[in-house]
Amino acid sequence: MDHKALAQEMRGLREQVAGITDTAVAAADGLLIAADTADSIDPEGLAALAAAGLGLARRTADATDRGALHRTVTYGSHGCAAFYAVGDTALMVVLGDEGMDVDRLHMATHPALSRIGSILTAQDSKAPEGV
Repeated sequence: MDHKALAQEMRGLREQVAGITDTAVAAADGLLIAADTADSIDPEGLAALAAAGLGLARRTADATDRGALHRTVTYGSHGCAAFYAVGDTALMVVLGDEGMDVDRLHMATHPALSRIGSILTAQDSKAPEGV
């Protein structure tokens, strides 16, 4: 896997959107793939929680016939956590402080998610046959 390319995408979001404090990419089952988080954040725990939350949101969107889930955002008194689906097999988490412009985040995230999906897909296509 091209961890350098994933790190570049996460850094690129921080450069585009003021207020981003932490980012992570995880598999849909909650296993951490890459993280750029503060020492106070447990990236493995964040990945697992994000996967659980995104899974519930996906089921809710499906049960209410809202179509494929794109994202969910949780707001707290000190900022927010945005969870984005990366296809059906992965997700990205973006944590931000109170000043983060969530609309700007959503606009900046759309092309990044496409590139992250391509990075993750390239990894899968390089696996030897029979694996």
